[in-house]
Amino acid sequence: MTDVEIPVGPAEIPEAPLPALTPHVSLKTVIMLVNSLSGSVSNQAAEEAGAIFSEYDCQASVVSLEPGQFDEQIRTAIEACPDALFVLAGDGTAGTIASRAGPNGPLVAPLPGGTMNMLPKALYGTADWKAALRLALEQGEAQDVAGGEVSDGVVTQAFYCAAILGAPALWAPAREAMRTGKVSLAWTHARKALKRAFSGRLRYSLDGSAMKRTEALVLISPMISKAMDENTGLEAAAMNPTDAAQAFRLAAHAVLNDWRNDPAVTTKATRKVEVTARSRIPAVIDGEPILLKSTARVKFVKKAFKALAPTLPVEDAA
Repeated sequence: MTDVEIPVGPAEIPEAPLPALTPHVSLKTVIMLVNSLSGSVSNQAAEEAGAIFSEYDCQASVVSLEPGQFDEQIRTAIEACPDALFVLAGDGTAGTIASRAGPNGPLVAPLPGGTMNMLPKALYGTADWKAALRLALEQGEAQDVAGGEVSDGVVTQAFYCAAILGAPALWAPAREAMRTGKVSLAWTHARKALKRAFSGRLRYSLDGSAMKRTEALVLISPMISKAMDENTGLEAAAMNPTDAAQAFRLAAHAVLNDWRNDPAVTTKATRKVEVTARSRIPAVIDGEPILLKSTARVKFVKKAFKALAPTLPVEDAA
């Protein structure tokens, strides 16, 4: 009997299965808008996003937003009616796109691409946009996101996390500088805010009640609020320092801690707010500074847009 050699070729290695898409919604076609001019978005972000999408069984189109063409590109993306619209941009751009999509538009996944990233962190629990993208693709569900709308008769601005009205809004840059380790810059911002601490107190009315005075009014969405369990209104937090010492303490909380824990802050649920001042009102709306006219109104919006996000809160991954 003669031995017969059987040629053996290289072993075939089976291809790894594609990561599973979320079973909760259809993601056959998706569009991602990338603003490479945002604070934390690199020039390679669009290419990196395309590589991630290629790992999933979906048809994805990645669009780089171009200066001067934002409005047209956003409109084109929404009118294409994708199953989901991913946005890698700053808080302002992400909020604008979510507002334009509205409650009847495509699902929106605002990924962390800015400086403060308030909305993305609330939805995905991370400042890593790649991790947030994978969470949305693999665990996302359609989530109704409530918010508010600020209007001074000229400018109308939606918010989904928080709006700070009054001089303490100027403390937000100080807090962000401290978070990034820029202590000297943080203290410079804090000193500027303190100089204006008593320069223009607000008068405000909640749901038609009598006007009250406050140093600042903070309106917090149900998604962010720790005081509200139901999607029934905004949490209104009034800052009422009685002297310079309390104002200084509030400034320190704004820079180093959570100002909502300060005893000079009182909170209440509300759906409609009217705010007036003797001069223009400084504000920070979802992390974006804005200067409002001397009279402004705020209303609660129960269903502002639909987000693609996990149902359960996610632990902060970054």
